[in-house]
Amino acid sequence: MKLLPKIFPQDAAQRAAKTERELIRMEAKLGGALFGPVPKGHRREFFCLDTNTWIWHEEWLDAKGAKQTVTTRYNVQPNGVLKSQNNHPYQPLTENEAGNLYRTAELYRERINSEYNRLLQTA
Repeated sequence: MKLLPKIFPQDAAQRAAKTERELIRMEAKLGGALFGPVPKGHRREFFCLDTNTWIWHEEWLDAKGAKQTVTTRYNVQPNGVLKSQNNHPYQPLTENEAGNLYRTAELYRERINSEYNRLLQTA
């Protein structure tokens, strides 16, 4: 039994931050499945981190058993979208990439809204 939470209960801000992290994890998992099942041994996530940032993250083991990771951050700006992979410098998206991201974000919003509606109906 953990005694620290009983001695030092979380305040409202800590509970809210924890809940937000849990919701982002749920959304990331749902977003990662937008394009079909995630292969066994893979971890794929796609989620909206904040009003301007989208994240695509994948992890897997290659043929030699080495862990491979790709993280792409999309930063939405008033004059366009910038992309950074694996902490490399940001680059503007091509028109094709921007269209793909837009369609993916729309699918994501539909899936997430549907899941929240489902959860609210069962609550």
